Amino acid sequence: MKRQVKIPAARRRELISQKLADSQSVSIPELAASFGVSEMTVRRDLDSLEAIGKVHRTHGGATMAERMAFEFNFVARRQANRRAKQAIAREALKLIKSGMRIIIDTGTTSLELAHLLRHFDSAGQLTVITPSLAVASELQFCENIQTILLGGIVRKGSPDLTGIVAESVLDMFFADVAFQGADAIDLDGAMYNADTRTAEVDRKIRSRADSTYILADSSKIGRTELTRHGFVQETAGLITDDALDDEKRRRLEKLGTKVTTIRAKN
Repeated sequence: MKRQVKIPAARRRELISQKLADSQSVSIPELAASFGVSEMTVRRDLDSLEAIGKVHRTHGGATMAERMAFEFNFVARRQANRRAKQAIAREALKLIKSGMRIIIDTGTTSLELAHLLRHFDSAGQLTVITPSLAVASELQFCENIQTILLGGIVRKGSPDLTGIVAESVLDMFFADVAFQGADAIDLDGAMYNADTRTAEVDRKIRSRADSTYILADSSKIGRTELTRHGFVQETAGLITDDALDDEKRRRLEKLGTKVTTIRAKN
């Protein structure tokens, strides 16, 4: 009989997390059989995962904690169309000059731009204003970047700050350029957000910048979402990827939208 290879505890706990992402709940006997370990070992694994907020223990097993559900959801959203998002971010980076004051919003494409800024060669200090905990985390150790994190309510299921506090604090600042994502853009140029509170912050961001560029991969275009918060033709331009079909591009350009399409690298 072939002997089962022993899996290190850290890897076993990682695999338990992945199983929970797929099924939302696991049982101790099932995990013990799967890994070839005792039920006591599995209980210790689950106790460790519960201690760091990744699982909720149940009688005979565990379910996914909200924190872990958020982590998997956020990673999945960031990975969706990531090559396109990275290409869009590289193009947006060309618009940023040393010493600028910029606003970066909460979208995952905007987060790719923040990641690139970590290596931005700036002769003078760059100032970044953001309502995104994720963007602030990317930039917090950058010497030449002053990061201003807005206050507000942390939106459930996303590392974003919203509400009247975020909107009021934005009134204190004025930026050279803002970069915004969009959950959807219809073919009349209307921009949408799935969350009404984030939509309000998006409106305010545009009012506090000399110019605004919309960063949205082609999968967002030709769709709608819950809340309309403005029109892309009222901004400095839309940066998207070259999977945008010609008809959609013509429709948007006819409205007066400056559309820049970037090839996503394979």
